[in-house]
Amino acid sequence: MAKAKQHRAMLIGAIGAGKSTLTNALLGRDVPAIKTQSLLYYDWIVDTPGEYTENPLFYKNIMATALEVTHVLFVQDATKSKTIFPPGFASGIPKLSIGVVTKIDAPNADRVRAAKQIRKAMPDGPIVYVSAYEKQGLDEIRSLVACNSRLQMREYCLNLESTNISDM
Repeated sequence: MAKAKQHRAMLIGAIGAGKSTLTNALLGRDVPAIKTQSLLYYDWIVDTPGEYTENPLFYKNIMATALEVTHVLFVQDATKSKTIFPPGFASGIPKLSIGVVTKIDAPNADRVRAAKQIRKAMPDGPIVYVSAYEKQGLDEIRSLVACNSRLQMREYCLNLESTNISDM
């Protein structure tokens, strides 16, 4: 009997957006986040350096790595007024997209602005609001990465009673 393919998620976003902290929280690792210098593979997560998304010369690395995953998480820091994702960026990556707004527990967090920024790059897919420190939104991300299709993700979102996720 063939083994079912494990779902894998690649996290992309700006330098300092919280990708490594989120990775550690999702995996239950109690270690300090360090500056990611290259692709890091952990269990079901691929953590990418922020430079891969900030510099168009590295887009080919994102595209190549996307071949190894089932889901791409577009990570946006809720405390930043700018985004590094170009409009429609997700349309160039044929994987299931999940938006992730990090640092929602910060005093200057703006969830609405961050979600709008993600929506420009990722017009389709759920957006999860996360605090890695307060463990908010982590279960929703794990459940979405377990989904096999956009339809499954949509059904999950519609049946969920949580303020940590917004509709597709």
